[in-house]
Amino acid sequence: MIATATHSMYDIKMNSLQGQPIDFQQFKGKKILFVNVASKCGFTPQYRALQELQDTYKDNLVVIGVPCNQFGNQEPGSANDIQEFCEINYGVSFIITEKIDVKGNSQHPLYAWLTDKSLNGKQNSNVRWNFQKYLIDENGEFLNYFFSITKPNSSRITKYLK
Repeated sequence: MIATATHSMYDIKMNSLQGQPIDFQQFKGKKILFVNVASKCGFTPQYRALQELQDTYKDNLVVIGVPCNQFGNQEPGSANDIQEFCEINYGVSFIITEKIDVKGNSQHPLYAWLTDKSLNGKQNSNVRWNFQKYLIDENGEFLNYFFSITKPNSSRITKYLK
C-alpha cells in the first residue's frame, strides 16, 4: 500500500485482526494509543499494562494493538495465533488490528500518518522496535510518541489521560 496524504487519521482504512473494517471515527472524543505489538518480544509483557491502561481510562482512551513482524520476526503467527496468544497470556480485550508493516516500502497508511510530519502536522519519527506507542487526542490530532522502553503506565503517557 502506498501512503497518501490525509488530513485526518479518522479517514485511514484498516481492518481488525478478524478482518472487519475498523471505523476510527467511532473513537472521536477519546484519545487513541496505537502500539505496534509482537508476541515474541522482550517487551511483550507490556500487553498486561496496556490492558490495565485501557481498563483504567476506558472512558477517555482506546488502546489499539497493531501486530507487526518487521522487528526480529517476533510476530510470525497467523491472526488466530495472535488473538489466542493475547487472550490466553494477557487477557487482552482491547482492539487488535490486522498484521501490517509499520515502516519501509509497504508501510501501512496509518503508520505513514503517525510518522510523517507532513501528514500528521506535528512531528516526524521512526518506528524503532516493537511496542513503540503513538498517542492521538480526542479530535484525531497527533499528541506524542513514546519508545518501547516507556511503560504504558508511565507518567509520560498518563499525564495526557488525566
